[in-house]
Amino acid sequence: MGSRRRERLAEEIKRELSHLFFEGMKDPGIDTRAVSITRVEVSRDLSYARIYVSVLGDDKKCQDTMNALERARGFIRSVLAGELNLRHAPEIVFQLDKSIEHGVRIAAILNELKRQEKREDSDGSQ
Repeated sequence: MGSRRRERLAEEIKRELSHLFFEGMKDPGIDTRAVSITRVEVSRDLSYARIYVSVLGDDKKCQDTMNALERARGFIRSVLAGELNLRHAPEIVFQLDKSIEHGVRIAAILNELKRQEKREDSDGSQ
């Protein structure tokens, strides 16, 4: 399959999943305010979709959310098949993505270094 078709399908899956999380998920194990779809990768033959999910919260909340997504995987796949008019919906694999958390941690470190530098500059100029 063409890479353009895979990219389009990945974007459509991401869009539909985001909509589903905010409108149609009733699972109490999934806090839709804390879950973000960061990326979707579709295999060359369109049979698998790896969905990268970012969860805001501690490790327990991340694990609980990932378990809830695994339980809802069949439901999510059937909704995707209907919404995207696919004859064969790709098999879904959820992957926890910690890149947002990592970025926030790096930004906090950089801000702290900037504050220290300002303090050192103000202490040295007196």
